[in-house]
Amino acid sequence: MKIFPAIDLSKGKCVRLLKGEKGSETVFSENPVDQALKWEACGAGHLHVVDLDGAFTGKPGNLQVIKDIVSSTKSKVQVGGGIRDMESIASYLDFGVSRIILGTSAFRDPDLLIEACSKFPGRIAVGVDTREGKIAIKGWTETINSETKEILDKFYDIGVSMIVHTDIDRDGTLSGINTESVDNFVKLSKIPVIASGGISTLDDLEKLCGIESECLYGAILGISIYTGSIDLKTAVKRFE
Repeated sequence: MKIFPAIDLSKGKCVRLLKGEKGSETVFSENPVDQALKWEACGAGHLHVVDLDGAFTGKPGNLQVIKDIVSSTKSKVQVGGGIRDMESIASYLDFGVSRIILGTSAFRDPDLLIEACSKFPGRIAVGVDTREGKIAIKGWTETINSETKEILDKFYDIGVSMIVHTDIDRDGTLSGINTESVDNFVKLSKIPVIASGGISTLDDLEKLCGIESECLYGAILGISIYTGSIDLKTAVKRFE
């Protein structure tokens, strides 16, 4: 199972939100590049970077910071947040981002998703984030009524290479992972899944590893590694 330290960006700073709510930011680093290098030094070969400003406004808001992270580290960087056109996708991939995560645009603009998967096979992921069992989009401010399995099957047919799933009800809470919820979600997917939301201890990662599905690819660690409830170096050594 791959471990993905999260770097969430707002106004050029590294922050964390509570349940994805705008205005709930806690700043953990004024210098996201230094933070990326710190996680890399702990053994992280992958970084999960989210442009929160982009997620709320619909256009990239921390482009230069992300460029600096990519150019400063050897870790593979996947990026999401406000990526809603082919120009933005191509720009990120051109300067070295390894995987693009589409959120709202994957649901609202299927032609974009089809084109992106066709042009950049193996490099397009979709964020399928849920609150109380409903899929949420637009920076988690709106929910849609489509059945999760139906959506996942459609993305599989289109050629989406990865699903990034966040349990919004647990995100940023350090309340522990909802293993049953993640298990149910992963078993609906034919596409590899990276899980996120509520992971607060090494025991939570052990529970994830206990899910019997070849589609569970990795886990995103956020506030747990910023507060020290999980030691990233230990997590990477034990679970990768």
